[in-house]
Parts: sequence; C-alpha cells; structure tokens
Amino acid sequence: MVRVSGDLSPLASLLSVYAGEDAPRHRLVWTLDARFARLVATTSEPMIGQMRLAWWNDALTDESGVKGQGEPLIDAMRKLEMAPPHGLSQWLDGWEALIGEVDLLAYAEGRGGGLFRALAGRDDIPSWLVQAGAVWALWDLAGHIGDGAVAGKAVAMARAHLLTGKPVWPGEWRPLRIAYHLARHDIEKGHFSPPGLTPALYLRLMRVALMGR
Repeated sequence: MVRVSGDLSPLASLLSVYAGEDAPRHRLVWTLDARFARLVATTSEPMIGQMRLAWWNDALTDESGVKGQGEPLIDAMRKLEMAPPHGLSQWLDGWEALIGEVDLLAYAEGRGGGLFRALAGRDDIPSWLVQAGAVWALWDLAGHIGDGAVAGKAVAMARAHLLTGKPVWPGEWRPLRIAYHLARHDIEKGHFSPPGLTPALYLRLMRVALMGR
C-alpha cells in the first residue's frame, strides 16, 4: 500500500473519518491541499511558484499517466481513479493568488471552491457550497499566514461571506458541513483558526458532528 499521510493534519484526518467509505479519497484530497500549502509557503520567487503549481496541474491531468509517475501522492490518486480531482484548476488558481501580491478574494473562491469541489467529488456543486468553501479557506488562512493585518482582513471577508438561510447538506457532504461550521463559530467571534487540533476545536467538532452546528 502506498502511504502518503505525512502531510495530513489531525483536523483533516478527523474530518475524513466522517466521509465513511469515501474516507480514503478525502484523505488524499486533504493531503494534496497540504502539499499545495507547503509549496506556496516555501516559494520566494513568484515565477518559480507558478511553475511548481503548473507541474502539479500537468501531472494530475496527464491522461497517459506518465507525468508525475513515482510521486506517491499522484500514484495513490491514480490508483483511486481520482486524477485529476474535481475543481483542480480553480483550486490551483486559488493557491496562486497567494504568490506575490495577495488577492484574498481570488484565493478564497479558488482554494475554497476548488477544495470543496474535490471533496464533494463533482464539479456541479451549488454556489452556496463554493461560498462555504471560501469561508473555510479564509478561516484556515487567518490562523496560518503569520501576518496579522492579512489575517484580520481574511476574517472580515469570511464574515461577509457567511451563509444565510439553512442550506440542505446531503449526507455525503457531512465532512464539509462540519468544516464549515467549525470555521463559522470562530469567524462570528472574530477569531482566527487555531494552529492545530486543540481540545476546544475537537470538542466543537464533536458537537457539530452530533448536533449539526
């Protein structure tokens, strides 16, 4: 078995459990997102970062299965027939929006929308789910970017994008619903995401999983 769990955070690992039989695919999606995050965080030259993101796009969309062969994550995704993942182009555009001059809106809609499309396993998701993904992405960024001003802007933008009404979350989207409501709880209080799976975040996750929010 190919093991690619090194980049999987405790929160992502726990969220994936709620995907049931689809958990292996969710774990790979979260692992890929973590790989993109690390790529962007270690990029000092925008052009180099764009080239590295382009490599992932080319490898994951290569129908011949040759490009990227030997990269454990890509091999694992091909084994599950999920390469390319849904929303890949949007997802990569979102991460690219953090390279150089930060474009928070492009990042939120791109990373969040692309990630939630990949987790949902389909491209034709409702606009409110893309919005929910954007909220989650801004919350996550706020706790990891290390720039207080940008983090504050991210939380303010996320608050403006919180869902209104009560959308119906299909059962298979339970991990996405949990992720969104975890973010919403902090955003409504003006808080950033915690640096890891803290006891308080774990308890909130359990409550959301059991009670819906």
